[in-house]
Amino acid sequence: MKQKHVCYSESAYILGIVILACGTALMVQADFGISMVVAPAYLLHLWISRSLPVFSFGMAEYVVQAILLIILSAVMKKGKLNYLFSFVTAVFYGLVLDLATAIIGLLPCEGLADRLAWYAGGLLLCAIGISFLFHTYLSPEAYELFVKELSSKFGWSIPRVKTIYDCCSCLLGIILSFLLFGFGHFEGVKLGTVFCALTNGWLIGQITKILDRLFQWKDALPLRKWFG
Repeated sequence: MKQKHVCYSESAYILGIVILACGTALMVQADFGISMVVAPAYLLHLWISRSLPVFSFGMAEYVVQAILLIILSAVMKKGKLNYLFSFVTAVFYGLVLDLATAIIGLLPCEGLADRLAWYAGGLLLCAIGISFLFHTYLSPEAYELFVKELSSKFGWSIPRVKTIYDCCSCLLGIILSFLLFGFGHFEGVKLGTVFCALTNGWLIGQITKILDRLFQWKDALPLRKWFG
């Protein structure tokens, strides 16, 4: 049996954040529709930045994830210290996302082939990034934490909860697009968003299986007790 490589939880956290931010930035560049998970934040960014240009995509993430953490606390009927750490992750992710968006925005995107390549790459990277975040004790973004906590509370599989959550986010994105930009005008939420919502949970499940075959997950630091 082939020996697995060791991947530390702390490394999985950093890799997950960076890969996820790059994947999201690629999907923005492709303009086939942003990932349904970040669609509400992206739409909020587009709307507010019209009158407040400094309000970046990353900043919108702080706001939306703070709201989601409040909802999670209400559903779980308690707050946890790792929910606060999750907001810290949201800020970190937002900073990386703004940097990734600026860099990837320089890539050529002139034809359908370019857009399809960036979309496919973004979809894959987002799934890989989320899978890494599911393998760390460090608090993930509110999106992943929400799925992780509900899965644990109700005993459902993560891919199942993820698919349900993604579809709800997609629906919310469509509603916000209509409310903020008018009926008949889709902004941010497009066909690629719907495709991502239907396939992302399955894709994350498959990538998780591959990562589990390749890696043995360990902690490099004795900090897990602080994130329980």
